[in-house]
Amino acid sequence: MTQDTINEVLKFRDDRNWKQFHNPKDLAISISLEAAELLEVFQWSAEDVKCENKMDKIREELADVINYCILMADVCKLDLDEIVRAKVRLNNQKYPVEKSFGSKEKYTELREK
Repeated sequence: MTQDTINEVLKFRDDRNWKQFHNPKDLAISISLEAAELLEVFQWSAEDVKCENKMDKIREELADVINYCILMADVCKLDLDEIVRAKVRLNNQKYPVEKSFGSKEKYTELREK
């Protein structure tokens, strides 16, 4: 994601003077609610792993989740690139390729191959 995209989300908020309503608790709730709406796209679906016919709704709901994450990072003064890269580094330690390749196991359940 580019800084221009992040700035566009923040400008949308600021043009409406909505920052005053944004606190970490309410933004965390909003992220969770939007993630639930994304999950709802697959509710009652016998083909729960298929998404070709649902891409418009997936795009819309995923964008909502990401937008709220941008707003949360801004309010908490977190750099998105920094926190995502830090998490990838941590996950690299928890899920080394030699143990986790092709496995769906949680890191605490991984075994040497």
